[in-house]
Amino acid sequence: MLFKGLEVAQTGLSVQKYRMDIVSSNLANADSVDDAGNPYRRKIPVFQEILDTQNGLPLSKVAISEVLQDDTPYKLKFDPNNPLADKNGYVKLPNVDPMREMVDMISAMRTYEANLTAFNTHKEMLLKSIDIIKV
Repeated sequence: MLFKGLEVAQTGLSVQKYRMDIVSSNLANADSVDDAGNPYRRKIPVFQEILDTQNGLPLSKVAISEVLQDDTPYKLKFDPNNPLADKNGYVKLPNVDPMREMVDMISAMRTYEANLTAFNTHKEMLLKSIDIIKV
């Protein structure tokens, strides 16, 4: 019961780490095409609240329920000399916007830092409580 605050902050930390991994993958594949010539599709994490009611104390935790593919259209570039060009001379490029991914990365980093601060604050409160009880 005493460590539930640490557990809630830990779920936030792990979700934001996974979110940063997804954003990193999107950035790394911003120019990728598979063997069949299909461009990479941006991935989007979907968050889910999990209500933990053990010990009669309801706590909200967070998890990633699934990772979806972004269905926005591919970018088109006119390049008739490219072997992947269609009959009109256009090449499909991944639907990854590096600027958007960087904003998502900063958001994930700030949220990770906020969860880390909450974790450390709760830990310090527990240590102070132990010090008070010792006396």
